[in-house]
Parts: sequence; structure tokens; C-alpha cells
Amino acid sequence: MKSAFSLLVLFCFLQVRAGHPEQEHNKTENSACPIRLKPNGQCGDNEECPYQVTLPPLTLQLPKQFKMLERVMKDLQNLKEDLSNLKRSCLECKQQADESQPRNTDEAPTAEDETGNDLKEIQSKLKKMSISLKNTKNQINILQSSSQEMNEKKVEEIVNNVLQNKLENCPHDCPFMSALKDIRVFYTDCSDRYSNQEVKNGIYLVTPDRHNSSFNASCDMESFGGGWTVIQRRVNGDVSFNRTWKEYKDGFGDLRGDFWLGNDKIHLLTKAKDMVLRIEMEDLDGVREYAKYAQFYVSNEYLKYRLSVSSYSGTAGDSLHFSKHYNHDQKFFSTPDKDNDMYPSGNCGSYYSSGWWFDACMASNLNGIYYNKKYKGVRNGIFWGTWHNISDGQPNGYKQAFKSVIMMIRPKNFNP
Repeated sequence: MKSAFSLLVLFCFLQVRAGHPEQEHNKTENSACPIRLKPNGQCGDNEECPYQVTLPPLTLQLPKQFKMLERVMKDLQNLKEDLSNLKRSCLECKQQADESQPRNTDEAPTAEDETGNDLKEIQSKLKKMSISLKNTKNQINILQSSSQEMNEKKVEEIVNNVLQNKLENCPHDCPFMSALKDIRVFYTDCSDRYSNQEVKNGIYLVTPDRHNSSFNASCDMESFGGGWTVIQRRVNGDVSFNRTWKEYKDGFGDLRGDFWLGNDKIHLLTKAKDMVLRIEMEDLDGVREYAKYAQFYVSNEYLKYRLSVSSYSGTAGDSLHFSKHYNHDQKFFSTPDKDNDMYPSGNCGSYYSSGWWFDACMASNLNGIYYNKKYKGVRNGIFWGTWHNISDGQPNGYKQAFKSVIMMIRPKNFNP
């Protein structure tokens, strides 16, 4: 760019070079060259004359890379300054470290020693503050635990007492009476309904999570102390359990007959309270047994409705923890169209025509096909691996079938 500019100046200069400086000036003013030359003093003895050169404004079109180059140079300069500051800081740190080295104990205390004592005092205060914060946190946890003890039942009792006092002192035309029509009491599950003196079996509205919609649930209020929320029932085989992931997610069937409540609903129920699972089974020979688990929880859909179940008791045997390779605890839910099981060579849900917490594959499957008589072939019917007289699995042997299966849950702290 500089060489091009020099050639331009030289070209215009040659046009006015010959003759007297005044003539050069006149020619320059009349020429087309935009550069102006003007005498600026007397000529010297060495025949050199001073001139003042006036250049016109120049507009140069430069590529975009020049702007990027300018930005890079600026960033580079900033980095150099940061590096310089870091070096300076490191040097100061080193000097401070050298000065803080232990001295001869015979020397008198200096300002640096006093500074060290101040630092120790600050560290001691910080340690005390940390202990204080820890104690405060513990107190907060205690308060939170205490507040959780004020459960919905106690709150409901308080509300009922207040309402009772209002009703006793309020005439029938009182606005408070009309407002009562808009008050809605929420029941987390069937045990709350039972506690509200609703002790007959039936379909009741429950709301385990007030951020989600309420839904109907089948409540067993008469068996084993009542308050049970039924999450699955197989009694007649009218409903197929060979369903998709979405159908198991939302639930299907008839709440008064065969049904699956829905994995989302089961998750909300087990999330709201610590639940106990009770499974009632009866085979075609009329033998009845049960399995009870003191801990039962189903995760959300993001965690593939993972099952957490433990603390077995009962008469049917612990089929959910059958063996190392057939352990349904901590397993994901699988369906014929969604393979989340531990079997590497296929989909257990598709093979056994149901949705369940399969391992690789199963020692239990209460959602298998409902057979009204013993059957042969693939063991794809309702199955509980620890049931008495279960076939040893011979390909052509008859498999045990079940007349009824009911899965129901209730809060661990429920008192009938």
C-alpha cells in the first residue's frame, strides 16, 4: 500500500517538477492531479527548495480480514497485560512467602508477625462461624422434620374445628355458609378417605399431588384393615395386558374389574407417602397366598418407572428377589414396544406379552396373559416363581394359572 502511494506522489510531482517554483505552483493548481504543492520558504544553497504537500482525503477499501486482524491485535495486547499482571502478582506472592519463613525465635516480633497473628485470629473466627452455620443448618432440619409431622390429617382436623365454631355462631344466610360450597378437601389416597369415615369399597377421587390432576381410584376399605389403594386387579381376563408403553403409563381397563392404574399415578402415590405393597393371589385350585413388602416405590418416567421394593413377609414367597439373575428390585419397567430389561438378546416384554419390571427375564410377572385353565408352551401367563407346585418349566409341561391377582398399596404409618 505504501509503494502504491509513493508512486502516486511521484507521478504528480513529475508533472510539475520543471521550471521555477512559482511556475510549478501555477501548473499544479491548474493540473488535474489532486495533490497540491506549495512553496514553503526560500531555496537553499544546495539547490533544495522546501515545499508543503497537501494531500486529498483518501478512502481505501480493505478486506474484512484487516478488521479481524485489528481485533486480534487488541486481544493480544490485553493478554500481554494480563500476563504481566500475573507475573507481578506471582512475584509479590513469592516475596510474601519468603518474608513469612520462620525466623530465629530470639528476634523481636515484627509487623509481619503481628499480621500472622491477625490471620490466625481471623481463621479462628471463620472456624467458629462455620460451626455456627452448621448448628443453624441442623436446627433448620429439625424444624423441617417437625413441620412435616403436621400432616394433612392434623391440618384437616384443625380446619374442621374452625369450621365447626364458625357454623355454630353463623346464621344460615351468612356469606360464610355460601362460601362453604366452594371449599374442597383433598385426599391423597384411599387411606385418607378411610380416615374420613368412608369405609365401603368403591371408586373414590384422590389427589396425591396437588400440582397434578386428581383421578379415580379403586379403594378396598374392608380387607386387612381397609384403606388400600388398588393399583392392579386380574379377576376375569376381560382386559388384555399386552399393551404399549403409553397405555401402561396412563393406565387402562375397568376400575371395577381388571385394570392397571397407570405408572404415572403409581409414581405419584408412592412419592406422596411411604407405601406398603400387598399382593393377594389365588390359583385355579383355590389356594390363596399373599406377599407383603414394607417398602414399595416406583420412580417417574424419566427413570423408566424403576421399581424399589424390599422387606418381604407373607406366605407366597419372595418372588421379586428370587435370585441374583432374577431380581426385580431396582429394575426398569419394560413393555412389548419399549425394551428396558437386562436380557441382552431380546425384549422380555414382547416375549411374555406384557409390561413388567423384568430382569433377564423374570421370576414373577403378574401382568402376563390371563388363562382360565392350565396351559402349555411359553410361560407367558400370570406367574409367581415361588408359588407352590410351580412347574419346573418343561417345554411340554402344564403351567400353573391364577384365578385372581390383586396389587394394592397403603401408607406405612396407617392405623385402621
